[in-house]
This record gives sequence, C-alpha cells and structure tokens, in this order.
Amino acid sequence: MEDSLEKKWKQREFTLASVSDLSSVTPSALPGTASFDSDGLQIHQQSHQIPLNIDPRTVQLFRLSPVHSVCMVEGSDAGKKASYARGVNIQFRNEEESETFHCVVQQWKKEINVQGPNGRNQSNITSKSKFDEKIESSSAKMYFHYYGQLLHQQNMLQDYVRTGTYHAAVIENRSDFTGRVVVDVGAGSGILSLFAAQAGAKHVYAVEASEMAEYARKLIAGNPMLAQRITVIKGKVEDVELPEKADILISEPMGTLLINERMLESYVIARDRFLVPTGKMFPALGRIHMAPFTDEYLFVEIANKALFWQQQNYYGVDLTPLHGTAFQGYFSQPVVDAFDPRLLIAPSISHVIDFTKIKEEELYEIDIPLRFIASVGTRVHGLACWFDVLFNGSTVQRWLTTAPGSPTTHWYQLRCVLSQPIYVMAGQEITGRLHLIAHNAQSYTIYLTLSAKMWGPGAEQGGILQTSSCKLDLKEPYYRMSQPQAYALAQDQQPQPLIPTQDIHIQSQDLDEPEFVQQPSPNSCVQIDPLMQNI
Repeated sequence: MEDSLEKKWKQREFTLASVSDLSSVTPSALPGTASFDSDGLQIHQQSHQIPLNIDPRTVQLFRLSPVHSVCMVEGSDAGKKASYARGVNIQFRNEEESETFHCVVQQWKKEINVQGPNGRNQSNITSKSKFDEKIESSSAKMYFHYYGQLLHQQNMLQDYVRTGTYHAAVIENRSDFTGRVVVDVGAGSGILSLFAAQAGAKHVYAVEASEMAEYARKLIAGNPMLAQRITVIKGKVEDVELPEKADILISEPMGTLLINERMLESYVIARDRFLVPTGKMFPALGRIHMAPFTDEYLFVEIANKALFWQQQNYYGVDLTPLHGTAFQGYFSQPVVDAFDPRLLIAPSISHVIDFTKIKEEELYEIDIPLRFIASVGTRVHGLACWFDVLFNGSTVQRWLTTAPGSPTTHWYQLRCVLSQPIYVMAGQEITGRLHLIAHNAQSYTIYLTLSAKMWGPGAEQGGILQTSSCKLDLKEPYYRMSQPQAYALAQDQQPQPLIPTQDIHIQSQDLDEPEFVQQPSPNSCVQIDPLMQNI
C-alpha cells in the first residue's frame, strides 16, 4: 500500500477530461490539466494560458461522483494581485485517475502541513489551531505582545519566591532530569529550560509562541555549556511538532487565581501530545484555596469610587442615573493585592486540580461548592482566594504558595468583594458557590454566591436568612497597590493564626505541607503586572 501511495505521489501531473470555472457566467467545460510543483497545485484549461494557482493551505476537494469532483480554493490568477474564493469543476477520464488524484492531494497536504511550504517544521495550517478556535485573536495578540517584552519577563524573574522555588524543585530532583528529554511549555526567557539543563537533562525543547523566543535563543546561546542541549521552538504547543516524546514537562502556567490566562489548558494539551505515559510534570497539581473575609476599609474604598456619579450638577448635568451601574461595575472587579491573613473569618477550603489527570475540557467550567463555619461575628465582605502548586519530585516534594502571610509573590492574592455584605455570628454556617466559566479573552467569568443560615433558637426550622451574589470578570481586576496592613480587631474578634486548609478532593494529610524558598532580593518589593503567567 505504501509503495502504491508513493507511486501516486510521484505522478504529479494529471490529464483532465474537462475543467469548468464555477464563477463564470457561462461556464464552458474543456479539457485541461492539473499539476503539482513546489509552489502548489495548478489547474487550467488547455485553451486558457493563465492557470489557477492553488495554495495548499486553502484547497478543499469534494467528490461528487467516482470521476467528478469540485475543487474550492482561495486563489489568484498569475500576474494579478487580487485574490478571491473560487470553485472549479474537474472531471477525470476514469475512476482510477480520480482516485489517484485524491490520494496525491491528501498526501501533498499532509507533507505541506508537517514541513510547510519552505520545508520547515511548522504548525498545522490547513485549519485553525485548537488555541485559535478558543481564543479571540485580539486577546491572543495582546497576550503574546506582552510576554514578548523583556521588562515583563524581568518582573517575573525578580519574583524570587517563584524563581527560587522552581530552581530548588529542579535541582533537588536531579534524578528526575538527568539523561531525560524535557519540554518547557511556554518557555518565555528560557530560564526553566536552563534550570533543566543544569540538572542534567539530555535535551530540552523550549516551546515559546511570542517574540520572546528570539531573546530566549540569545540568552541560551550566551550559556554555551548548556546551550548545546537546548532547542528553542517558536510556536504554540497546540501546533508544533517535536522529534521525540518528553520524559518531563516543565512550565509556569499559573495566572491569577491559578487559572487566569487559560495556560493550564495548553499545559494539559502538551501533556497529551508530548509526555510519555510514565512522565512527570513540574508542577504536578495546583490547589485553589478559599475563605470568607471581612475588610470594611476595602469595601468602603470600592464603594466610594462610585461617589463621582452621585453629582447632580456636574457642569449642569445630573450624573446620578449612572450611579447604580458604576457602583456595580466597581464591584465586578476582583481585587488583587496582599492582605493580612487575620482578615479571614473561617478555616479555608481548597479545590484541587491534578494536572496529570484532568482533561482540557474540564477547565472550561469549574464549579466549587462552598461551606464554612464562621470563627467570629462580623460582616462578611466576600471571598478571598489564593493558590499553591506542588512539584512532586522523586527526591523532594516542594510547594510554591501564594498564601496570605507567606512571602509575597507577583501573583499576590485575589478577593471577590460583595456589593451587599452579609452578617454572621461566631459558629454560624456560611454556604455558597464559586462558579468559574472560561471565555475567549483568555480568562474567566466568576459567579459567587454566599449565604448565611439562620442562627439561634428555631434555626433548624428556618432556611437561608441572607444571600448575596456577584458577577466578576477575572480579566479586569482591580490591582490594589498596597501591602498587608495591621487592621484593628473588633471587640468580639481574637487574633487568628493562618487557618489550615481543608481539601475538597483530597485529604490534606496526603500531601506534604508547603515549603517556602525565599532568596535574598535586591528589590524589596515585586511589581504587579496586568498579565501574570509563564516566563
């Protein structure tokens, strides 16, 4: 069969019984030829000197009968700049020639897809990639432009908690990397690829879609002892082809709230495409931690932003009709900052995402039930969230955490603030739901509901006493440029330690406690960036 296909592929010119242009007002069917060359497919009638040039990336072939087909293309006449969609009726002299032509077209397209028109490895270009189907082009353009700039890479590299933890997780687990093939997913500056090479990797494929790939090549070339074992590949992990499977995947796919920017999906796709069944992922799992909080200062700060719209005589204009909309708009922004863990008013719970097992589609929608027992009586202003990830090495298990009270990272923490706070008593149950739905701007819409049940005599006969809900866009947070403050405690509040985690999907005792790596930093603070993810 392979020999037969090879013969068909070598037969690059076909005589056609008839060719007619569907775009012609009075189409005439005349004999013609179809030929393949390095530039593509050419179809023309014998009496027509200007052939139809067909780009292999756009051709679609439909078989109407054993000897009759329609070829739909985006083409152009030789010597003309204008391009257009075009359909051509082609009829073969017999069924065998028709079958041969179709086989050659499929083989030809396959070769073009793998090697590209100039013979270089590239993405599948006959159709939109999986990434392009999910993500709005304007969002992707801004995203890759952002990560293609060195100043943003520097901001992440200067997060010494982040970079130091990655370095420790790799170097302390040399046995996992020595002599192994590694794929760095979203390599950015290439720093993780260099770490893997330092740990003795046999070869590292650094896959990076932005223009940062060129800087990565330059940085890696400047470290010649490591460069000979690192190959930078510019492209998306959804599209590129690699010459061999990987024993290790390493990546920094985490965004705000772990899932922002939707790079976790690319990490999972890379797992399915490149990782051997027994391979390891660094990191291997992530946890989103959640707890209700009280913060009167923050609530008033957000509410006061809408005071501008309460003016009844702004240059003679009454602005109050827009006050309600503006008020809700400010509360639709998740707050990104570092806060005092004493603001938490209940033990936290967590939602586990196992990167080694989860399906890509399961990241499109995440539904987390909430249940807490209030430790104090106070007003609940919303839900605080942070995350950690586990590097499950064979030698050392190491955690990278963004928890409040821990060394601050460039991710900080995130808080969803209710426009209508609820009041609870100590010991009262708080229930609710955190519903995260992915959208095509590389982020998520957040739906949060918190409710407090009745408290005191007769509570068992009563239902929900208070409920408050909000809708937030994770893509448009409020970056609150502040460090944790010492808040005055209410009379019925006692200082609380950082409350331990209660896992939803796995028991906390199944995982080692987080270890923190903090290296001396020449800068005492880490800047906030509007996009935060991989290096």
